[in-house]
Amino acid sequence: MPAVTVTFYDAIASNKRRSIALCSFFILIIGALGMAFGVVLGDPGFATGLALIVAGGSAWISYYHSDSMVLAMSGARPVVHEQYPFLDNVIEGLAIAAGVPKPRAYIIEDSAMNAFATGRDPRHAVVCVTSGLLTRLNRAELEGVIAHEMSHVRNYDIRFMSLVVVMVGVITLLSDWFLRSLRWRGGRRSSSREGGAAALVFLIIGLVLAILAPIVAALIQAAVSRQREFMADANGVRLTRCPKGLADALRKLGADTEPLEAANKATAHLYIVSPLMAHGGRVNSWFSTHPPIEERIKRLEAMGATA
Repeated sequence: MPAVTVTFYDAIASNKRRSIALCSFFILIIGALGMAFGVVLGDPGFATGLALIVAGGSAWISYYHSDSMVLAMSGARPVVHEQYPFLDNVIEGLAIAAGVPKPRAYIIEDSAMNAFATGRDPRHAVVCVTSGLLTRLNRAELEGVIAHEMSHVRNYDIRFMSLVVVMVGVITLLSDWFLRSLRWRGGRRSSSREGGAAALVFLIIGLVLAILAPIVAALIQAAVSRQREFMADANGVRLTRCPKGLADALRKLGADTEPLEAANKATAHLYIVSPLMAHGGRVNSWFSTHPPIEERIKRLEAMGATA
């Protein structure tokens, strides 16, 4: 029986459906937790509204200043065309192919191989690579990596993941406030007398959600991030028409044992491969923001290169 060829269009459509489903479930968790919190405390509007205001303020700061903060934390500097003409030309060519403005190019002086994209939209985007990536990848491999990052820019993945981060913040705040309010109101029983069995049911539901929701939120955040990585791989192939280039680059990045000194937990999810040391095990894989490199390579090799 002949092998079935999976095109990048199939991969993109599948990942979009999964991402939408995951984010919809995320919103349901926030709604359920907010409702339980509000009913138990007797003031659903104030607590939920305050959490949304705090999360919204954090989102506003992240939306307008996340790129400068990430670049500063990473020790990145702007690319000078005369020093790295090849990188600048590759970024410009792929931006034209993707139909987006040319992102600003930055470089991290580090022998480890990695890259990321940031910015709130294509007009304010940044593509950043390490010096190790430039010296150890050939042309096809570098184009594959830059095409992957250009796909994040074109697909508004940075804005999308910022929304997910806000959702996680709302869930964490509501959960923390709910548990604190239970301790503060521990001696009061008026709600139990007034609400009877219904109040007890909401109390139990709220307690379970407050404990489990942050864990579930972290799992969903990681799952959404993994789907966006798969989608960026597929869109990168659409730009270069060369799945082998990105697949070979991922092999080299996966085999790279040099630590990226500039990376931390706040920025690790941005990179094309996780710059933090991976820990094996099924549970750890659930919380990983990056899919296994072997699975990404397998999908790339299964993709057709036709338009």
